[in-house]
Amino acid sequence: MTTITLQLDDKQAQLLREKAELYGLDLEPFLAATIGELASQAELDFDRAAAKVLRKNGELYRRLA
Repeated sequence: MTTITLQLDDKQAQLLREKAELYGLDLEPFLAATIGELASQAELDFDRAAAKVLRKNGELYRRLA
């Protein structure tokens, strides 16, 4: 497992603590879940974009193959 350290200003840190409390989590698990969600979201966005391009240009790709 990798450990990452980052600096936040006090206001940002407090806002994150408050968000974590809303979900009944300590800050570290909340941040890990949030970052994991963001990372997977980027993959989903890429997959959607790639599928759209493949659908749009599918016939062209078949002709070129």
